Amino acid sequence: MSEAKKAPRPLPRPDIYMKTSPFWEAAKQRRLMLQYCKDSNRYQWFPRPVSIYSGKRNLEWREASGKGILYTWTNTLVPWPGHEDRVPYVCALVDLQEGVRILVNLINCDASKLREGLPVRLAWEKLSDDFNVPVFEPS
Repeated sequence: MSEAKKAPRPLPRPDIYMKTSPFWEAAKQRRLMLQYCKDSNRYQWFPRPVSIYSGKRNLEWREASGKGILYTWTNTLVPWPGHEDRVPYVCALVDLQEGVRILVNLINCDASKLREGLPVRLAWEKLSDDFNVPVFEPS
């Protein structure tokens, strides 16, 4: 019996309509950008064509501090396609200083020692020459 062909790790697909292209362009330079609603003076995550607070397009991109705290996590043992060689890995929700919650991978950590409220900081994982993806690690 032959081995099943391993799926490659999927790359992001920037979307002009959903307004994700500026995020990925900044990520290429290792800068984490968030949309900011100028009407409500609040950040939003994930990128969208309009503000979740005002329903208007009065948005701009602002660089995030890269600081946050761990909200919750899971130690992933059964990967989704393209991530087989990464297990185990930690998938987490992080509350950023800017007031948004972001889904990320945690790196350079022992999953058994994680705790709610743990300070974390931004790091980067290079997926290709065109794509870096934000990840976080304990501060």
